[in-house]
Amino acid sequence: MRIRIVSWIIIFGFLFLAFNILNIEVIQGRKFKNLSNQNCIRLIPQGGSRGRILDRLGNIIVDNNLSYNVMVSSDGNNGIDKTLLGTARILNTNFKDLKDTFRHKYTASFMPTTIAKNIDIKKAIALEELKQELDNIMIQPYPLRNYLYGRLACHIIGYLSEIDLWRLTKLENYGYKTKDIVGFGGVEEKYDYLLRQEAGGLSVEVDHRGRLVSVLGFKPPRNGKDIQLTIDLKIQKIVEESLRGRNGSVILMDPYSGEILAMANNPNFDPSVFVKKSDPAMLNLFTDSDAPFVNRAISGVYPAGSVFKLVVAAAALETGKINSSTTFSCQGSTHVGKQEFACWDTHNEQNLTAAITNSCNVFFYKTGLLTGAQAIYDYAVKFGFSHSTAIDLPYEAGGSVPHPLWRKINRFSRHGGIPLFAGKNWFDGDTANLSIGQGELLVTPIQIIRMMAVF
Repeated sequence: MRIRIVSWIIIFGFLFLAFNILNIEVIQGRKFKNLSNQNCIRLIPQGGSRGRILDRLGNIIVDNNLSYNVMVSSDGNNGIDKTLLGTARILNTNFKDLKDTFRHKYTASFMPTTIAKNIDIKKAIALEELKQELDNIMIQPYPLRNYLYGRLACHIIGYLSEIDLWRLTKLENYGYKTKDIVGFGGVEEKYDYLLRQEAGGLSVEVDHRGRLVSVLGFKPPRNGKDIQLTIDLKIQKIVEESLRGRNGSVILMDPYSGEILAMANNPNFDPSVFVKKSDPAMLNLFTDSDAPFVNRAISGVYPAGSVFKLVVAAAALETGKINSSTTFSCQGSTHVGKQEFACWDTHNEQNLTAAITNSCNVFFYKTGLLTGAQAIYDYAVKFGFSHSTAIDLPYEAGGSVPHPLWRKINRFSRHGGIPLFAGKNWFDGDTANLSIGQGELLVTPIQIIRMMAVF
């Protein structure tokens, strides 16, 4: 009886082993084969160069400098301490610090570990010569962004930094990964997908201890595409020089093509700070109350002022409310209702040409009241106000043009979008203010220059 029980136990044991072998080899064989392949195949990435940024004549504004990184492999014939000691001597750095860097960044024996970045060419050559004695040291060329003119056109260009969570959430489906370097602001952000290089690398086979066995394949990295701007480098330099010491924005546009020849803002910033990763300088930029990152030319919204009088003149002429011979008398002020609205001087009799020449407020108060707020609003929209110009730079503001009903509408009901009125009326005084570019009218400099280009 005991022999029979032992026999059945042995039979069941063999059946259990046979079933597991069948499961591993046949039923889940493909799965375990893939896991085995993944365990023995590793990828060593190699990066390309980011695309350059050129001005309208082909002059390079942003380029890439060839930098050199020092990498060591722990599976060479020489001991790692000997390699690190020789490297520390050439780099003029502390051996212990270098060893700590190696330990901190080490991942596997097949994967080279970066122990120093951005060394100069002389040290790179010296380390190359050291390879005759130490076979586990490597010098890897690495393209580093080079802003040739420092702060020049920084708001047009933008800067590079490590991808943040907000961008990663939006772009991870397009191949972006944690710690990727991407554009922030300007062309660097707007055309990051074109400027961005495509990484290549080596596919290598390693043994069960992670040591390199063979190279299976190589995919060369792809450089990003160059981008040519409409900016003229010489004009840009002159414009930025004119702004030195003053806060503001200057834009030059070709009125026939709409091409931007120069766009400058002050205060500004140096994009190379982010390449050098100078933490104090970066912190100062982010905490500066003057907001040096803001491109005032497209993102700053301001009262239009007297340039808006041209829109009012066009609306009045085309609706037939005035003609070129219409005159109004300016005695330094006029009454709208019970309120007095002042002019900056006494101009006496003014026709349209004289009123534009003298920027006479009284003429445009009266012209605006004749034309009406609705017509002024309609023509402001026709001239491109209240919406963005679609310039190919990020974070453009649209501004706003007040509408006779705009102040009445407080919000929209959640049920059917029915407007709920706040009870505020539009008065003639509001129309008078709008007629000289004041009140609740807000515009961007890029909208103003596009309107002026019409004339």
